[in-house]
Amino acid sequence: MNLNNLKPVAGSTHHEKRIGRGQGSGYGGTSTRGHKGAQSRSGYTRKLGFEGGQMPLQRRLPKYGFTNLKRVEYKPINLSVIDALATKGNLTEVNVETLIEAGFVSKNDRVKVLGNGTLSKTVTVAAHAFSKSAAAAIEAKAGTVVKL
Repeated sequence: MNLNNLKPVAGSTHHEKRIGRGQGSGYGGTSTRGHKGAQSRSGYTRKLGFEGGQMPLQRRLPKYGFTNLKRVEYKPINLSVIDALATKGNLTEVNVETLIEAGFVSKNDRVKVLGNGTLSKTVTVAAHAFSKSAAAAIEAKAGTVVKL
């Protein structure tokens, strides 16, 4: 067996449809595009969600609710995370900069401390917001809560 006598398996290959090569090919004339209309023209691209002129789904469905433009999004940080960070780095103060360096929040995030977990040492915590349970848990360990 040599490279010059290799052949594909019978039936595995076929000729591609050659469009627009004259009437004798069977694909000449309109070149399988039908008569007239946008889809028969060159350069036509169908819009996203176009349903052939039928009212599109995004326009058939009702609109509801509203978006509050003044909503403030917070990145939640649990007490367990703060405790792990404080014990690992032997810290007495945990603030937003500490959390950014540790990779828990990005520099544009607002931080809210939540009360999930427990503290094992006294820590001063500075953040944008605190849940009631988190503030109570921090103050129970003789720590201080600083709202930014």
